[in-house]
Order: sequence, then structure tokens, then C-alpha cells
Amino acid sequence: MPARGGGAGRPRQRASAPGDACRRPAGGPGRGGPDPAVTAQRVLRRGLLLALPALLAARSGRAAAVRSAWHDATRDRDLPVLIRLPETPGPRPLVLLSHGLGGSREGLAYLGRALAGAGFVAVHLQHPGTDAAVWQGVPERAPALAAAALDVANAVARLQDGIFAVEEVVRRGDLPGDPLEGRVDAGRLAAAGHSYGAWLVQHLLGQRLPGGDRGLRLPERRLKAGILLSPSPPRGLPPRLAFARVTTPMLHVTGTADHGWVEGATPADREVPFRVISGAPQVLVVLEGARHAAFADEQAAGPRWSDPTYHARVAAVSVLFLRAMLAGEAAARARLAAGAPALLEPDDRLETSGF
Repeated sequence: MPARGGGAGRPRQRASAPGDACRRPAGGPGRGGPDPAVTAQRVLRRGLLLALPALLAARSGRAAAVRSAWHDATRDRDLPVLIRLPETPGPRPLVLLSHGLGGSREGLAYLGRALAGAGFVAVHLQHPGTDAAVWQGVPERAPALAAAALDVANAVARLQDGIFAVEEVVRRGDLPGDPLEGRVDAGRLAAAGHSYGAWLVQHLLGQRLPGGDRGLRLPERRLKAGILLSPSPPRGLPPRLAFARVTTPMLHVTGTADHGWVEGATPADREVPFRVISGAPQVLVVLEGARHAAFADEQAAGPRWSDPTYHARVAAVSVLFLRAMLAGEAAARARLAAGAPALLEPDDRLETSGF
């Protein structure tokens, strides 16, 4: 298996600003305080991180947003969607976004806005059966959410939603009068998701299901990249077997406090997919202190699920990853291999494989 950490043979690394490897001891020769150069670097990094939300909002605020519902006649199922179109005209790379358990198409808004601001089309999907309707107006949320999560029919429906959405964006890109008409680069499609949404992306990109693929057309080879926010470890199959047919680049984002209450996943479990996939370039980002809810941006679910602390970092590294893997930008790929300097905090960790 390739060595982790910026490519074969490189050790894992924490995020660092240029010059961090050359830090002097605290105080420096003959001084009682911190090295001014190091202090300046820290201030610069902090300034960039604090400025990112405003920059992303400014760029994405001009992107058009369209809410609609797509009907899958085969299943007689309506799929609510939110489409964010970039200012850049013509066919653009497109990213499908899938919310976590109990979420909605309004979730992951920070990521969708950042993608649109960077020139990608963002299509937010909503999955009936595992969306906000599961807990809204229910006296006891936890049992309702757990029941929805453990219902196999809901899992199959999510997979079918993903396959349908890929087909639909391609079809609508050629459909006169549709918001996506002329806006879809069908050769550059990707998918991103949080928690249950990450589970969906993992399986669309090739993770095996226990008991087989249930007649579904998997993997979905039209997807060329994936973003996993709170990835899920495999259940019912050995990890290497579960991920053996994955050949698509993926960004894995988790946190040191990213525990799952339904499936019992630990922060270490979240790293399992990255550790065992060897068939394509992979990137792992571990954000210091980030909890499971940190990535969701579900305003309706309350403050814990919409805390913006980590949003700018997740959005920035996601855009960088897609520029490298979906747009083929060599400079973006090199920046990832270097640890994404200035995009992460010093205690965050970034590793790469297959670069």
C-alpha cells in the first residue's frame, strides 16, 4: 500500500504554513519572546482563515440558486433539489451534494456556495425517508432517526437517488428551457456528501454492499471524483474487500471528535476508507476538534448542526481537491501534495496517497 503523507515514501504531515519546518526555538538567540517571523506567519494564516468565509460568500453570492423537484417515473418518487449555477457561462463541472441523516437540500450550503463561486455547478439532493421530515414534529427525535437510518429500504432508495441524479443532470444538460441546459460538462461529474451522504458517495464510487449490489448499476463510472465528509467504515465486509474496486479519487474529511451515535463510528473508523483504498489518489484531512455535526450546515436542526467554525476550511480544501482531480489543475494537485499550506490550522492533519 502506498505510504501516506504527500505521496509514496513521505511521512504524514500536519498542515503548515510555508517556513514552519524552519522555525527557530521560542525566543530565538538572545530574545525573550517568540520569533517575529513565526508570529507573522501565524497571523497571516489566521487572517487568511478568518477571511475565507467572507471571500467565499462574496464570490458565491452572485451564483443563481434554483429550487425544484425531479420526478423519477420508474420509482414514482420526487426528489427535491437545489441548483447553484456559477457566473461562468457554458458547460461546467458539476457536483452532486447529498445531506446526512435528517437533513435537506438546504444543508451543506457553505460547500455548495463555495463550489458555485469557484465555477462548479452544485446540485443539492434531498432524500425522502432519511430527510428532515423524519424528525420534524416528532416528540422523540433519536428513535425516529435511528429507525430511518437502519431501514434497508431507505439505503437502497438513496443509492437509487444517486444513480437517478447522475442520469438526470446529463439529460437536463441537453433539455431546452431547463436551468441546467448547456451548463453540464458530462465528462466532469463528482459527488459529495456528509455522513449518510458520504456513505452514498462511497458506494456510488465502488464500495461493495454486503450481499451484492442488489441489481443496481454500481460503480457509477460517470462520477470522476468524490468528497466524503465524515466517511463511514464498511459493515459486513473486510475493509480491503469492501473498497477493492474503488478507482476514483476521493477527499476524506473528518475530525478528531467525529463520533457517530447511530452506527457507533469512532474518529479512527472514519479514516479506514482512506487507509485501505489503493486504486486512485486519495486525500485525508483531519480537523482538530471537529465533531460530527461540524460539517452539516443544517440551519433548521439548531446551532450545533450549523456551527460555521470549520466550514471555510472544508470548503477551501474541497475546491482545491476538485480543481486538482476534476479540472486537472497541476498547481492545485501540487498544493495538495504539499499539505494545502495556509488553508488549514497548524493542528489539523493532511495526508495523501497515490500522488
